[in-house]
Amino acid sequence: MNEERYIVFDQYLQDELSLEDKVKFENQLAEDPELASAFDTFKELNLHLENKFGNADELDAFKENLKLISNDHFKASKPKVIALKPWIYLVAASVVLLAGLFLFNPNPNFEDFNQHENAYFTERGTVDANLKQAEEAFNTKKYSVAIPFFEAVLKEKKTPEIQYFYGISLLETNKIQEAGVVFNELKSGTSIYKNKAIWSLALSKLKQKDYKSCKEILLTIPSDYEDYDQVQKLLKELD
Repeated sequence: MNEERYIVFDQYLQDELSLEDKVKFENQLAEDPELASAFDTFKELNLHLENKFGNADELDAFKENLKLISNDHFKASKPKVIALKPWIYLVAASVVLLAGLFLFNPNPNFEDFNQHENAYFTERGTVDANLKQAEEAFNTKKYSVAIPFFEAVLKEKKTPEIQYFYGISLLETNKIQEAGVVFNELKSGTSIYKNKAIWSLALSKLKQKDYKSCKEILLTIPSDYEDYDQVQKLLKELD
């Protein structure tokens, strides 16, 4: 194992690095795919364990068991001079063991649940050119192209339907905060897009791999939501 690497990973995540060291580390991530992959794994393992064990007692018990297992698994390894924090040691020493856990209990994938209907504004009467362009771009998955057209329309006519498809376009282009503003506004309203917006908020958390927040949002969706079977399916995969 490369303990020094895991120490830097932890220090970066805890915002303990100096500005100079932080910039240096980020440059290394950009230039070294192997290092970047290891860092992503480290973050994923921490997040996975935090979400998997809902309370401190369960997590502490798991850590203790993992420490015993990892001590036995790596007992032939030569001791290192650098002393790791207990939690870093558990993650670093148990990457192989936890990788197996991921295989048997993988987290749900955003793309597996990211399904939404096409926009059909033009079927409902005369619309302006911007809305027609927004519709065509959205339905051909050119979301970055659709966004400015939606924004132009919303300056003149703000409806829940247009807001919803605008929010989806923002989410698809990773403008997650902006999408959240749109979906939260729809969530506080009473239109038919209210529950669709809540579902989209949950998906935005899933896209960020914030599984805890995703689950909390899903639990607020009523059972009469038209795609409630998808809500139940995602909740089951998050358990």
